[in-house]
Amino acid sequence: MEAASIPEPAGPGITPRRSPLGIVTDNILWVLMGLALVVFFVRDPQQTLDDVKTGLSNGTIWALIALGYTLVYGIIELINFAHGEVFMIGSFVAVSIWQTFGVDEKSALIVQLLMMLAALAIAMVASGTLNVMIERVAYRPLRGAPKLAPLITAIGMSFILQNVGLLWRPTPDTSPDLIGSQNTYFKIFGVAIVHSDVFAVVVTVPLLVALVWFVGTTRYGKAMRATAQDPDAARLMGINVDRTISLTFLLGGLLAGAAGLIYALYNGTIQFNQGFTAGLIAFTAAVMGGIGNLKGAVVGGLIIGVIQSLSDDHYGQVWTPAVVFAILILIMVFRPQGLFGEETREG
Repeated sequence: MEAASIPEPAGPGITPRRSPLGIVTDNILWVLMGLALVVFFVRDPQQTLDDVKTGLSNGTIWALIALGYTLVYGIIELINFAHGEVFMIGSFVAVSIWQTFGVDEKSALIVQLLMMLAALAIAMVASGTLNVMIERVAYRPLRGAPKLAPLITAIGMSFILQNVGLLWRPTPDTSPDLIGSQNTYFKIFGVAIVHSDVFAVVVTVPLLVALVWFVGTTRYGKAMRATAQDPDAARLMGINVDRTISLTFLLGGLLAGAAGLIYALYNGTIQFNQGFTAGLIAFTAAVMGGIGNLKGAVVGGLIIGVIQSLSDDHYGQVWTPAVVFAILILIMVFRPQGLFGEETREG
């Protein structure tokens, strides 16, 4: 079988020696992206700094969703196309909780804080549970089938969940502005750091750190890495592979639920097809960074966030998808495994 990419931190595997051409190619890609940023900065320093700030805060959302893609792929080499819809359900659950209890920007500060924490926990649990159910019902029975079968099933689950969202909220809805998203905290070099920027980072960074710690140090994290490296050998060592795969889907769903809540508060609106767009962007981020690599998923999400922000400002939103995918194609041509991916062994 072909070995999957191993989630960071990598376990004991075979790391091929990089060729001088490969090292030069990597540097060229980074230099080109840096030069483009410098050119924009020379033209309009203030606007470029603001675009980078906006892109980084928005990129944290893509990073959280991208981690779900890369975790699942690293374990079973499956692109879970339903992951974007799991993220959408997380947004819907959070906003529904606030609307049910009548919480909005006029509520007392302590009430807003408690309800945000409650909604975060419930949205994460709901999305995580949904992701585990999808794995158990749709993917596990096809574990030994040709890879095209689970792939088509994943696309089918995506459409099913999207229609659930359509029945739930057929028209775009607004999220209560519990964080005062456009209020300014402070300014750096003239760039306003608003509440939504800080909120996205404050929620995302601890989750990323917790995930890296979990995968790298805990018993279950080691089981995930062993399963990613060789599931048959992991079974022989007494690891429950099915349970480990379910755990991986749970973690991906938890992150998607958190991203859904952040998205609702960050953008102020939710709609049934937001998962398709966000999932496509996050999947692109995971591929760009190196599918199966945690660090690559995060950096890929941040890079795409910055690219989108710069493109929106300089070329218009109509051209932004073309710019993003043109850069992705360029990276794939020169480095097919992504910016941080590694060639995996075959056995």
